[in-house]
Amino acid sequence: MATAPVAASAADYPNPGVVTGDVAVHDPSVVKVNGTYYVFSTGTGLEIRTSSDRTAFRRLGSAFPNGASWAHSFTGGSDNLWAPDISFHNGQFYLYYAASTFGSQNSAIFLATSTTAQPGSWTNQGIVVQTNSSSDHNAIDPNLVVDASGNWWLVYGSFWTGIKMIRIDPATGKQSGGTRYNIAQRPSSAGGAIEAPYIVYRGGYYYLFVAFDYCCRGTSSNYRTMVGRSTSVTGPYVDRAGVAMTSGGGTEILATHGSIYGPGHPAAFADTDAWVLAYHYYTSSGSRLGINLIGWSDGWPTVY
Repeated sequence: MATAPVAASAADYPNPGVVTGDVAVHDPSVVKVNGTYYVFSTGTGLEIRTSSDRTAFRRLGSAFPNGASWAHSFTGGSDNLWAPDISFHNGQFYLYYAASTFGSQNSAIFLATSTTAQPGSWTNQGIVVQTNSSSDHNAIDPNLVVDASGNWWLVYGSFWTGIKMIRIDPATGKQSGGTRYNIAQRPSSAGGAIEAPYIVYRGGYYYLFVAFDYCCRGTSSNYRTMVGRSTSVTGPYVDRAGVAMTSGGGTEILATHGSIYGPGHPAAFADTDAWVLAYHYYTSSGSRLGINLIGWSDGWPTVY
C-alpha cells in the first residue's frame, strides 16, 4: 500500500482513482447505506448519484425536482443549491445544504430528511443557520459531525472569519443553544480563502479537512485540500507542524498536479476496505468526481 511522503511535492500527488459513468460532480458528499453509495452534489435541486462499487456511478435525478422555492430569497430565485452534506442516522437520511449567491453573505443552511434518499422524497425541515451582510462569517458548506460521545455538531463556513461550529439537537437536526465556535481561519493576506470543512474521528483525534484558496475557475482553480487535528471536536485544531488552524495552519494533502486542477471540497469516510477521500477537481471540460484512498502515517492522513 503506497502512501505519499510527508512533505509531498505536487508531482508526488496521486491521480484520482478510476470512476465511470456520470461523474460531472461539484462539491460531492458521500454516504454508504446497505451497500449502496449515495453521492449528493451542487446543482439544480441538488444532484443525486448512486454506485454499488464506488467506481461506476449513475445519475438518479435531483432531491428537489419541483424546485426549492423556500430557498429563493437566498438564491435570487434560482433552484441551484450548494454543497450538500449527506448522512444516515436512525433509519433516516439527513441532507444539509446551502442556499446563497456567489460572494454573498445572504446565505442559509437548510435541512431536509428522507427515509429513501430518492428524488422527490425529501421533506424540507427549514433553516438551521443563516447569515447576512452584517455577519462576520458565511453560512454555507455544512457538514454534520457526530462526536465520539454521540453528540451532534454542524461545522460550516467560507471565507470572511472562516470555519464555525454549532451544536445540533439530534431530535430535530437544528441548532441547540447559541454558542458558536471558531475552529479555523486564514489571514487577510491569504484573502481569507478557506471553506468546505469536513470532520471525521479516528484513533482519538478529530480531523478537520478544508479547502484552501479558490474553486470555480475551471483550470485556473487552485483549491487544495488541507487538514488539521484535535483531541476535542470543538478544537483547537493544529496542523502537522503544530500551527493552529485559527492562525492559518493546515497540512496540505492534495493539490493541483499535472492535468488535475484544484482538487478540493473534501469529504472523508471509512469504508469496509479503507478510508476514502471524495472531492472534485477540474479538467478542461469541467468539474469531476475524484476518489482516492487515505493512508495514515503517524496519525496523519496521506492520499494514495
